[in-house]
Amino acid sequence: MDGLDERKIKILDAIIRTYLETGEPVGSRTISKYTDLNLSSATIRNEMSDLEELGYIVQPHTSAGRIPSDKGYRFYVDHLLEMKDKEISDMKEFVIEHTEKMERVLKQAAKMLAQNTNYATMVSSPKYNGNKVKFIQLSELDDSQLLAVIVMEANVVKNKIIPLSGRLDSETLLKLNLLLNSTLNGLSIPQINLGTISKMKEQAGSYSDIVGVVLDAVAETISQEEMEIYTSGATNIFKYPELSDSRKASELIYTLEEKQQLKTLVSDSLSNENETGIQVYIGNESPIQTMKDCSVVTATYELSEGVKGTVGIIGPKRMDYERVMDSLKELKTQLDGIFSKPST
Repeated sequence: MDGLDERKIKILDAIIRTYLETGEPVGSRTISKYTDLNLSSATIRNEMSDLEELGYIVQPHTSAGRIPSDKGYRFYVDHLLEMKDKEISDMKEFVIEHTEKMERVLKQAAKMLAQNTNYATMVSSPKYNGNKVKFIQLSELDDSQLLAVIVMEANVVKNKIIPLSGRLDSETLLKLNLLLNSTLNGLSIPQINLGTISKMKEQAGSYSDIVGVVLDAVAETISQEEMEIYTSGATNIFKYPELSDSRKASELIYTLEEKQQLKTLVSDSLSNENETGIQVYIGNESPIQTMKDCSVVTATYELSEGVKGTVGIIGPKRMDYERVMDSLKELKTQLDGIFSKPST
């Protein structure tokens, strides 16, 4: 790698990351504080001199710190993209395995809950609240298309094809990748305000349209996170005379099978979550019209920080509340943390 050993790579990485953050030339003393090398400033200065001779950094003014050269940026981005390619590949495999396992577990949870309580049940898949941008990678597919890979927290990955009016040279692609990642990394949609967008488009110059498409794809990635809802035990409602009226029963069963209205219940439950994670809706307190003759008890489970879903039991107002709450608490405990996120 053109004279770069592991120590030089770490120092170069620290210089570039610090410069991207501050925009100021970086000195050896700064690097000694922010790296885990435990090297003296003198040793770091020697390594920085070597990096300068190799053309990876330059000294803009006498006695000033160093800034990355184009060659340094190129190494940083190529090295970064190589690592991110592997991370994205590993993440996609995890997401596929995680999703299949999640579906099996939640379906079984709804079924077991219905059998244990003799009521109708529902379990929603977890959603990440306040999702943030983790990484964006632009790469050239051909002369007329770019591929944007957008990675959000909670392992949400979105691919977007961006049409081009002409081919992008490698340096332009490099600068766009640096601009997108240095500006958007760690931001949620509400934090990407008009000021941020205008500044990015101004910096992108004639390529501002590409930035706009990427921003649209980020918003689309979050909005398209689908919530799956698994139900079981709908026919249990016929066991209770007050719910077995043909019209009431058919409307309630339709709600459980169609599931769209259940998303309202999940959203309400998550937004009104209390310390116990248990919500009780009695009759008219339910946000769903067809459940006005029922009681609905929900519990919020959390797989990891911010990743939450809802478990619910629907039955008559005279349901066994103590048993229902105990069942929900037990299932909530089993679901909490059952799936681990991949290390980052």
